[in-house]
Amino acid sequence: MTVDAGARLVDGYVQVVFDLDGVIYLIDRPIPGAVAAVGRLHAEGRAVAYATNNASRRSSQVADLLTGMGVPARPEEVLTSAAAAAELLRDRLPAGAPVLVVGAEALRAEIAAAGLSPVDRADEGPRAVVQGYGPQVGWADLAEATVAVRAGATWVATNTDRTLPSGRGPLPGNGALVAVLRTALGRDPDVVVGKPEPALFATAARRVDGGRTLVVGDRLDTDIEGARRAGLDSLLVLTGVSDVPELLAAEPARRPTYVSRDLAGLFDPAAVVRVPGTPEAGGWSVTVRDGALDLSGAGRPLDALAALCAAAWASAPQVATVRAGSPDAVDVLATLGVPA
Repeated sequence: MTVDAGARLVDGYVQVVFDLDGVIYLIDRPIPGAVAAVGRLHAEGRAVAYATNNASRRSSQVADLLTGMGVPARPEEVLTSAAAAAELLRDRLPAGAPVLVVGAEALRAEIAAAGLSPVDRADEGPRAVVQGYGPQVGWADLAEATVAVRAGATWVATNTDRTLPSGRGPLPGNGALVAVLRTALGRDPDVVVGKPEPALFATAARRVDGGRTLVVGDRLDTDIEGARRAGLDSLLVLTGVSDVPELLAAEPARRPTYVSRDLAGLFDPAAVVRVPGTPEAGGWSVTVRDGALDLSGAGRPLDALAALCAAAWASAPQVATVRAGSPDAVDVLATLGVPA
């Protein structure tokens, strides 16, 4: 089932919090329709915020990047995991304490802005190691971090995103680099700051004095799980990392409130669906048979998706394999990117 006829999804919320890469832009190009969608929110006077796990840019740099793409943004609207990590360490360490930084220059700048001293080597006595994504991070950086943590430094990861989106498909993210240290040290970081931890979303939600906030993201394992942990509704857009097969296999903690192909779902009731729907709705019928979901009937792709989610999430054990039981189902599953 889609959102109530005539009711726009965005009208139920006073603030929309966007993830960036995979939602607003892909690497350095705006995703089609994103600039217009954010502009429309601004024109309607709605609160907008951005929450990103990317620790390679400061809030002001992100705001400049967005503005350059045609999305007017102020630094105070941008919440980054780099700034959040620096604030956390500022509250835990004495002023001027040395912190070994593994990541981009933006992360070093945030640490310095927090009144701490960024360092590069374990023999400089760092009280903490902060690890964020940086395209130039290499073995030597990870080795210094390993030595420092083993010597007793607190290990803080800005995020644990396994991948980041690119025009060539998903590439290794900070989570892949964190996994190197996890393997070398035989343990997890002491603190993970970014999504799916709820801090970024909770901070944004507090800014609107109890008004309802909607989180829009492209990843089930960070954006959607983080929204759920913050107690907020979420919209999954299929313009980034997570796809329909991943959605059907999602565990309860990673299930969104709504799904849309793109940001048009904020304004067009026909372009968004609440999930799960029911196994029989919108002209579709889904049954579980022989370890697979059988989709039959005819109708709109989003209604089929809602019916598939209903059947998949209710099955025990959870079933995500799909078979087409009608000619229209073959076409719709191809449209949704679901192997059948």
